[in-house]
This record gives sequence, C-alpha cells and structure tokens, in this order.
Amino acid sequence: MTLCIPEILGADPLNIVWNVVRGDTSTLKIEFYETDEDTAYTTTGWTYDATAYDPTTDTSYSLTVDDYDGYVIVTAADTVTDDWGVGSRYRVAQLEFDLEVTLADGSVWTPVRGSISVISDITGGAL
Repeated sequence: MTLCIPEILGADPLNIVWNVVRGDTSTLKIEFYETDEDTAYTTTGWTYDATAYDPTTDTSYSLTVDDYDGYVIVTAADTVTDDWGVGSRYRVAQLEFDLEVTLADGSVWTPVRGSISVISDITGGAL
C-alpha cells in the first residue's frame, strides 16, 4: 500500500480492508511517498502505534509496527489473530484498525484507518 503525503497531514486517511485468516500471522506494508509519488518520504523521528478493535467483544489488540526509512510493516501475529471470530463460515469477524503516527514535531496523524475482515481457518483451527 502506498500513501502520498498530503500537503496537510491529518486530512483524508486511507480507508482499506485487510483480509486476515484467523490464527495466521498477517502483515501489511505501508509506504510513504512525496506528492510526486516517486520519492520516499523521510520518516526519521516518527513513532508508530497500531491497534485492532473488535466491537462485538469491546476488545482492543496491539499490532506490531516495524519502521524503516519511508515505510512500515504492520503485523497481526498468529497469537493475536487466533482469538478473532468463531465458527467456520467464510467471514467470522469484522474488526476495525488504524495506524497512528507521531511526527518528529510531536503532532499526531492517522494515515490509515480501515477494517480487518477475518476469514475462518479450517486446518488446525478452533472452530
């Protein structure tokens, strides 16, 4: 997923659907680019926080964020996704998530907000 940094940070977060199989580790790469869509944005001094939220159980889950120059990898570990949803139908849960960035100047920006569509696992799963 590629994001072009808007002139005014905080405007129009990208809204996506992230498909995750229950009980699997899933990653999402988010790249930050200048408005020319070619030059990686300098992210030095940025810190990140990502959370998934299940409104049916009122439970929040911390997601891991590994940062690199110009992009991050958000990870939902198998130990976290193992609790998402019940049953064996195709979609077993719908969670919300976001990525929050604290910029070097201390201001906070949410570039990505979306939903996690949880797909049931069959092999080795807890139906």
